[in-house]
Amino acid sequence: MANNGESSNNGNPGAELRNDATPGSREEINAQLGKKSRRGRYPDMQSAPRFPIKLPISVKSKSGASATETQNISANGVLFQLDSEMPVGSLVDFTISLPADVVGAPADVQLDCRGRVVRSFEEDGRRGVGVVIDEYRFERH
Repeated sequence: MANNGESSNNGNPGAELRNDATPGSREEINAQLGKKSRRGRYPDMQSAPRFPIKLPISVKSKSGASATETQNISANGVLFQLDSEMPVGSLVDFTISLPADVVGAPADVQLDCRGRVVRSFEEDGRRGVGVVIDEYRFERH
């Protein structure tokens, strides 16, 4: 087949949509995303709405293991308090327990996460720690 300058989508409407994306529109989108990420002081953690939900959380890092509760949660991360220090940049594994009645399951659901500390601060004699979630998986027990 000769290419006469016309695009053919071969009956696939998605192909036509992909061809409509021009470099100018990508630049516009990237500029908007860039503005969004510059909004807050902690863009990794605060680029999604946070919800003040207190759930049991077990935390494991190089500084040890401990149990506490979440202060707030977003789609990107979690904030909790600990008695020990966790420096910014530290890798952390943690498990959040989601109660069965809240998630509509016959048993509690565990949310196993891996992330990194993006915020660490002192408040009321305890360490506040903000962690961005890099990986997660749900586990039913």
